[in-house]
Amino acid sequence: MTAASMRGRFVQVVTELLDAEPRLALVLAEITADQFAASGARERHPSRVVNVGIREQLMVNVAAGMALEGMRTIAHTFAPFLIERSFEQVKLAFAHQGVGGILVSSGATYDVAAYGRTHQTAADVALVATLPGWRIHVPGHADEAESMLREAVRSDDAVYIRLSEQQNAAAQAVEGGGVVTIRKGTPGALTVIAVGPMLDAVEQATEHVDATVLYVATVRPFNADGLRAAVTGTDVVLVEPYLEGTSTADISAALSDLPHRLLSIGVPPTEHRKYGTPAEHNKAHGLDAPGVRDRIAAWLEHHAATQQ
Repeated sequence: MTAASMRGRFVQVVTELLDAEPRLALVLAEITADQFAASGARERHPSRVVNVGIREQLMVNVAAGMALEGMRTIAHTFAPFLIERSFEQVKLAFAHQGVGGILVSSGATYDVAAYGRTHQTAADVALVATLPGWRIHVPGHADEAESMLREAVRSDDAVYIRLSEQQNAAAQAVEGGGVVTIRKGTPGALTVIAVGPMLDAVEQATEHVDATVLYVATVRPFNADGLRAAVTGTDVVLVEPYLEGTSTADISAALSDLPHRLLSIGVPPTEHRKYGTPAEHNKAHGLDAPGVRDRIAAWLEHHAATQQ
């Protein structure tokens, strides 16, 4: 793990911020604890870097309790343990108490799929999106993750930052949660929205297609005005690295008074009982470049056929 990876950058930045921000605290459930020991953060700040062991629900409650006492706390572990396993604690200890905090996950959606279904989650973003007032970031590059983390530490908001070992070749200017236009098609062209780590696959999939390619790394609150300003036609495709359809309501609401058709591409609600690499899972779910290309082509062909 290096600073070029999202989790490596997380360790580097939080170690720096712990030295500079006496109000900042970090609560761990074993995952990444050895890296924070190696960085010196645990030794320098033993009362503000707490490892509760493999007790994820306790981790969330401890983080929320410290936040209630005025600390700006970060809780961190793998996404299925942080969100799915501990969702009741997130809902009650943070959301119901009306206290802010920062949840930072890693390993999503299936970065560590070889460990089995326990280490996979496609539903984490959809779950957090049910909580009022939460800001959800899905960075596609370590540089984006760093800027989102620094912004979250400066605020008192409730924030979920979803880190992944899969990332795009280049970072985008995502400060403020904007919609970034990567490529603009002709008027009336297909619009494809790539979320976080899906950008490189979307660019490859649409390389020979007249399409406007947009990039989003903040999915809650969704930047409706930015989407409306950038969309070029009535056909809109959303490509997400988690549960298919998670952000369709936000897209539809943003375009509610504009004629549009929406195709959602993401992780389908199916069970794969063969565990492999992230690339193998992307292929199995149709989230690699050929899979995205085929889904879009089939959708457009079907529509064309029904109009004849």
